[in-house]
Amino acid sequence: MKVLFIGGTGMISHAVSRSAIAAGFDLHLLNRGSSVADLPGAHRLIADAHRPQDARAVLDGLEFDAVVDWIAFTPDDIERDLDLFRGKVGQFVFISSASAYRKPPDHYLITESTPLGNPYWDYSRGKIACEERLMRAYRDEGFPATIVRPSMTYDRNLPIAVGGWGTYTLADRLLAGRPIIVHGDGSSLWVVTHADDFGRGLLGLLGNPRALGEAFHITSDEVLTWDQIYRTIAESLGVEPRIVHIPSDFIARVAPDLSGSLLGDKTWSCVFDDSKIKSLVPGFQATISLRDGIRRTLAWFAADPSRRRVDQAVHAEMDRILEAYPGPVGSLDEGRSSC
Repeated sequence: MKVLFIGGTGMISHAVSRSAIAAGFDLHLLNRGSSVADLPGAHRLIADAHRPQDARAVLDGLEFDAVVDWIAFTPDDIERDLDLFRGKVGQFVFISSASAYRKPPDHYLITESTPLGNPYWDYSRGKIACEERLMRAYRDEGFPATIVRPSMTYDRNLPIAVGGWGTYTLADRLLAGRPIIVHGDGSSLWVVTHADDFGRGLLGLLGNPRALGEAFHITSDEVLTWDQIYRTIAESLGVEPRIVHIPSDFIARVAPDLSGSLLGDKTWSCVFDDSKIKSLVPGFQATISLRDGIRRTLAWFAADPSRRRVDQAVHAEMDRILEAYPGPVGSLDEGRSSC
């Protein structure tokens, strides 16, 4: 199968690219070529997808069985994709986000028919607008769209809500014995998914005509509390965490940059019913537990010191939140709050 990934070297998409190559897909990657990616076997198409003329030049004469856009965030991005791929692709997959589901949720268990809507996060509203434009193209002109909504998916990063997404900062903090922040009282339910598991579900949808005009989330069935997630990371590092529970709305007031991600997503208990993806991809099952996945992630960090990037601005932000919070900070697992 001839497949194009727009992007393909990010935190999730890099792992899926590896899986696609290993599974024998004829994989093409359209990106600026600025990210160093060890993906032998992929065909590189160097262009900035946000410059349609450049993308059109490198795609001239090419057609694909499936295209996956990992980096579309606005309806303008979708208009570009429609212009580029009308009549040239058998299936177009838009990577949306499970944060698009209604917040606050009406029920903790989420299915693909759960209404969309997020008053807290511009990112999520952009994804919703993209979905709406694609579904209109599917209904009005038969554009072969499929929507995929990952929730928190990780590989070479730690799956956390506060502490520096995409960096080693939280691990550095834990190893130094410094207090860490868990939003709410740590008991809300959450699901994290390893990118290799996500990739098996996504690749299973490619070329499947029953997936056209449909939306899917692809997540693990392992349900954990946020305390369990942070404690698993600490355990894998061989340390005891100094957890301080702080209400999400307090965190958002002190650090507004965290507001969307917390109030628009991670504050709420969310568990995903994966019956739909399982019905279309026989045998699909997420098999990598958080404990095993974190050990893989930490092994990746350990293999090269340059990967262990510590963001001092994140340290400073966490310290500022802790200093502003009028609750106890010094002892283990202290703090008081709800979501």
